[in-house]
Amino acid sequence: MSAAELAPSEAARWADRAGLPLPADRLAAVAATANHIQSVVAILRELDFGDTPPAAAYRAGEEKNDAAVWTLHRRSR
Repeated sequence: MSAAELAPSEAARWADRAGLPLPADRLAAVAATANHIQSVVAILRELDFGDTPPAAAYRAGEEKNDAAVWTLHRRSR
C-alpha cells in the first residue's frame, strides 16, 4: 500500500469525524472505493486539456454533426 492510500482504520476515523460512523464490515469496501476514486482523480489531473474551452462556453445545438455518428444513431433505432 502506498503512503497515499486510505487504510480501513483511517476510513473509520474520517467517517466518524464527518458524523457518519461506519460498521466494521464496511470499512474495507469504503477504503477501497476511496482509493479507486483517488486514483481516477490523479489520472484526470494529469490530462492536458490545452485549448479546450470551459463547459460554460459550450452551446448546445451549434456543434457540427459527424456523418458516422449520425449513421450509427439511425441504425440503433
